[in-house]
Amino acid sequence: MTGWSCLVTGAGGFLGQRIVRLLVEEKELKEIRVLDKAFRPELREEFSKLQNKTKLTVLKGDILDEPFLKRACQDISVVIHTACIIDVSGVIHRESIMNVNVKGTQLLLEACVQASVPVFIYTSSIEVAGPNSYKEIIQNGHEEEPLENTWSAPYPYSKKLAEKAVLAADGWTLKNGGTLYTCALRSMYIYGEGSQFLSAGINEALNNNGILSSVGKFSTVNPVYVGNVAWAHILAMRALRDPKKAPSVRGQFYYISDDTPHQSYDNLNYTLSKEFGLRLDSRWSLPLSLMYWIGFLLEIVSFLLRPIYTYQPPFNRHMVTLSNSVFTFSYKKAQRDLAYEPLYSWEEAKQKTVEWVGSLVDRHKDTLKSKTQ
Repeated sequence: MTGWSCLVTGAGGFLGQRIVRLLVEEKELKEIRVLDKAFRPELREEFSKLQNKTKLTVLKGDILDEPFLKRACQDISVVIHTACIIDVSGVIHRESIMNVNVKGTQLLLEACVQASVPVFIYTSSIEVAGPNSYKEIIQNGHEEEPLENTWSAPYPYSKKLAEKAVLAADGWTLKNGGTLYTCALRSMYIYGEGSQFLSAGINEALNNNGILSSVGKFSTVNPVYVGNVAWAHILAMRALRDPKKAPSVRGQFYYISDDTPHQSYDNLNYTLSKEFGLRLDSRWSLPLSLMYWIGFLLEIVSFLLRPIYTYQPPFNRHMVTLSNSVFTFSYKKAQRDLAYEPLYSWEEAKQKTVEWVGSLVDRHKDTLKSKTQ
């Protein structure tokens, strides 16, 4: 196990950077390579400080660039692949999502074979499993249940195809004659400091008299803290590098949740921001069934207008279903195979996230002050 190295794709992102912070604490790690299309200046500065603990190489480039990927994978022991395009609202072009999420994953797997990288961990998504209908209730779901997303929306469809490719690659023969071991981690909705979804919701509320827009008052989900998802990746990596644990982990997928209470998306946003005077929208809302059919009509309008005009509906059937379903999962299999226990309790996760939300509120106040001066 001496002198090993790790490549993290999407390392400039919300989850990727948290994985890097945990990786630097790993024993006998000689190098971390961090790969992304862009890195914020403050993150580059943080990564440079981590150089005190281990060699950290920043690789700025495209996941679809084959020669770049081959160079990135040379002399690497583990690949943690978090890079993807996340789009639940249908704003990003379908082809872009499919290229990055599916083709990018396939190219990276092929680069691993050529460079003889023996371990590949894929950041999958709960959306690979569904929900397919807001009428279907899944509580404390587990890996043995045959759940599969049936939507054609590009994000869940691309993640499903990419996960299938990763798990099918388990057992591939590497160029040096070794064997590729893979696994996938399906995390719940991830919250925490730096969450783009949470940041967008908070900033919108601050510009709307402190009223949080409803994103899913009828849902029951079990969100997971970003630090715990990052920790699960570290444990999966350790397991696949351990000859005793690897046989039971390779080729498997795992649901990753934690002890965050089961709640609606609206309630989570409120819990993390109420300290700053933000409140839920108390206005009457349309019945869920009516919202669903309005979403369907908007999709038809968008389709009919496509030859002459690109109309982006405010919501569609997939968004209504995703935001308003009862869809929760257990992490017992990850406990058993990966020895996974959340690194952060709900109280710790909540405190850290609330402090970060407070910084967003302070920044908003400073912006208003500068505008009035």
